Amino acid sequence: AFYLLPRSPIADDREFCAAAKEFRLLLVPGSAFGCPGHFRIAYCVPHDTIVRSAESFRLLAEKFGVKKNG
Repeated sequence: AFYLLPRSPIADDREFCAAAKEFRLLLVPGSAFGCPGHFRIAYCVPHDTIVRSAESFRLLAEKFGVKKNG
């Protein structure tokens, strides 16, 4: 499997991952892997699944006030 471990936009990585479910995203708190304040994304899924998830990630980021760069 392949993973990303980005920093959570809020300190509570568990709360952030719980909120992601509202947008049909399954993220794992980094604290489960000794990386509090981060979250794990697995991207060992079909490319189309990744592309279709972009809007959900955008909405999740918006919920937490994350601004788009560029």
